[in-house]
Amino acid sequence: MNAPRAIKVEVSTPAPAAPEADGRRRRSQDSRARIVQAMLELVHAGETSPAAELVADRAKVGLRTVFRHFSDMDSLYREMSAVIEAELQGIISQPFKSADWRGRMVELVQRRSTVYERIAPFRRAGDIHRQRSQVLAADHARFVALGREILRRESPPELLRDKARFEALDMLLSFDAWNRLRRDQGLSPRRTVEALETAVAALVDAL
Repeated sequence: MNAPRAIKVEVSTPAPAAPEADGRRRRSQDSRARIVQAMLELVHAGETSPAAELVADRAKVGLRTVFRHFSDMDSLYREMSAVIEAELQGIISQPFKSADWRGRMVELVQRRSTVYERIAPFRRAGDIHRQRSQVLAADHARFVALGREILRRESPPELLRDKARFEALDMLLSFDAWNRLRRDQGLSPRRTVEALETAVAALVDAL
């Protein structure tokens, strides 16, 4: 598995307007995009709680510009979450290759490991601030709910009826399980996938 590339912010093209107004709007959009990109880069580099001053310096804008676009750091986290979510949609929406539900469960390990490797710095930073941020708490709840819904959608009736097994699978496919293997147990991405595939296969093959 390759190292995750840095997430980039796309700058939208403004609608036609008077040249002066269009120039102001373009500069404003550029500043906003650079601020969000700076936040993403800082968190990706390991800054779990970058100060507004650090974001401004990285984006090469004034501190007042940061707070003109984002009234508080919570609103900046909201924007950052939107960018990450947009990046991950392509991975999440990919069709499964396996026609067998057991095969799809193993595919979920591979797919989610790709996602988790990509978002790990942002999830770890979010976990630190989630208790103080309604935005991050809501994002976390939505992320967990989406994972459960995908698992529920791909599960056959017999697995859904086996509530203990379903919950065990949901745990094994979670970011927390992946993060424990990667960070606390020091496994490589490939070894992490192998460990999770082994555990998931043992659960589903016994059903």
